[in-house]
Amino acid sequence: MKLLASLLFAAALTAPAFSTLAQEAKPAAQQAKAVKPDLAKGEASYAAVCAACHAADGNSVIPTQPNLAQQHPEYLIKQLQEFKSGKRANAIMVGFASTLSDADMQNIAYWVSAKTAKPGFAKEKELVLLGERIYRGGIADRQVPACAGCHGPNGAGIPAQYPRLSGQHAEYAAAQLTSFRDGVRNNSLQMTQIAAKMNDREIKAVADYVAGLR
Repeated sequence: MKLLASLLFAAALTAPAFSTLAQEAKPAAQQAKAVKPDLAKGEASYAAVCAACHAADGNSVIPTQPNLAQQHPEYLIKQLQEFKSGKRANAIMVGFASTLSDADMQNIAYWVSAKTAKPGFAKEKELVLLGERIYRGGIADRQVPACAGCHGPNGAGIPAQYPRLSGQHAEYAAAQLTSFRDGVRNNSLQMTQIAAKMNDREIKAVADYVAGLR
């Protein structure tokens, strides 16, 4: 009985510690949901830090800079956190993200995600059919899954899990797939494994196809 009482007492002491560790282990993007974002501050921070490259409404006019309008806020928060920590390498974004607090990131992400994305379009007519085939059916002989399985048939993505691709600049999308394939961008093991099986033509075709999704 004394042994049992001792074990129960020890468990009572350690339970709060385990609870604290579990709370700390939650992704910051998930914890951010508990705090209501300040959209006014988000707009101000976005204008000061982000608008020069991503445009005032999140619809970038620079093909190498991603559109952010209507992107899932959880995804944007995760990327900003990983730029800041160095998990995702980009000299320009590391510099900007390092100045932002978690609250700043949340405010910006939720503000720009509420902006309406402008539709894009495919440019490479000779590749668009290949891009559609890969996006919707994958590449069976190399076990490349269909992009639509995670990002949706219309490229809308799945909130908090997979980013929106619809209307994204083909140049930017191709650059990211290439970076995943070449190990330059390594903050998604899943995308690294998929892109590693794709050649330049296939990457270009998929990137061009998603630019026209809507």
